[in-house]
Amino acid sequence: PPAPQEAGARLYPLHALSVANIPNSSHGKTSARSSTIPTPEGLQSRRCKLLEEDSPTVQASKRQRQRYVTKVGKCQVNLGNIQDKKRFLSDIFTTIVDLKYRWFLFVFMMCYVITWVVFGFIYFFDAWVRGDVGHQGDPEWRACIENVDGFVSALLLSVESQRTIGYGTRMVTANCAEGVILLIAQSIVGSMIDAMMVGCMFVKISRPKKRAQTLIFSKNCVISRRDEKLCLMFRVGDLRESHMVDAKIRAKLIKSRQTAEGEFIPLEQSELNLGYDTGEDRLFLVEPQIICHVINRHSPFWDMSAESLRREQFEIIIILEGIVEATGNPCLAAGMTCQARTSYTEDEILWGYRFEPCMSLEKGAFQVDYSRFEMTFEVQTPAASAKELHELKELEQQEHSTLSLYWDHLLQPCALPGP
Repeated sequence: PPAPQEAGARLYPLHALSVANIPNSSHGKTSARSSTIPTPEGLQSRRCKLLEEDSPTVQASKRQRQRYVTKVGKCQVNLGNIQDKKRFLSDIFTTIVDLKYRWFLFVFMMCYVITWVVFGFIYFFDAWVRGDVGHQGDPEWRACIENVDGFVSALLLSVESQRTIGYGTRMVTANCAEGVILLIAQSIVGSMIDAMMVGCMFVKISRPKKRAQTLIFSKNCVISRRDEKLCLMFRVGDLRESHMVDAKIRAKLIKSRQTAEGEFIPLEQSELNLGYDTGEDRLFLVEPQIICHVINRHSPFWDMSAESLRREQFEIIIILEGIVEATGNPCLAAGMTCQARTSYTEDEILWGYRFEPCMSLEKGAFQVDYSRFEMTFEVQTPAASAKELHELKELEQQEHSTLSLYWDHLLQPCALPGP
């Protein structure tokens, strides 16, 4: 067992800086109430527990954790205890569009039903105050609202007026000014509701969220050498014949860490370069593409080897964005941008593998076989990290230059003298 002074250094083991080990508030309160002074036997058992946590069996079980983003692209983050909810009302259009379909349809219907009922009650109240309800059938009575003898007939008048049906049996006459003003107000309110609700319905139906269902990602990432560089690669594909316009891809690394000052940063996001400086992140996604992240000194995987990969805990978020070709002009379809997401954890990364080709030339055209989209094959790949390989290469170059200088020095006395 480690010494007592080493127990403090092992207070934050490697797996403690992962997505799954963010402390829960309820567990924190419980442990705070039941905290006692540890006994020597408790310290010994705690040290043994820390040693057991480093075993491969425990590490494999800890990998079954809560994902930040699911494989289908759903973010597993719930927002709670929002105090200032008035901000949602300031952007009521987006709030209505973001509702689920059952609540959206409920709000859509209630906007019309409420206005019909409210104006129907006002029509009935006006007719009742002016005596039109009690003088039905009197030819000498100058009615303000004709043929309104109850609330139901007033409700029908409200629906007919707002929807411009106009059957002709019930109507507002020119015998009262308040009836004309009421009819004008209902027409304006009805037009505003039509513009807002029809606009919300159009935007919600035309949102290309379902387009992401036909953008697929490989289930695993692979790490192998490409052009004498260690690279992390995954594959993306589009199942539709209508392609994405101006498709761009980017990646984020989600990993918790502890700073040198002892601050714990949960779910820290860092960017993975997928060719932003060379334009390789812009895709012409006609056939499946293998996206490559070169592991260099600027990569967070610079000092990660095949052995350390099994001890790490992180999550790679892949985001593919583009404009749906079939929905409109790219210059005008700012709202038609489609986004597909997926994620890879450390146990979904295969070290020393490559993707099998899934394209072939048949009958004068390129044929894509999506049954081979997920297939990989093993290749010879060093288990060392990219940093170790780079240092080894520099060392070999230094030894080669030193050996060349040594041979040049030995051959110099044997050179023939000049004329």
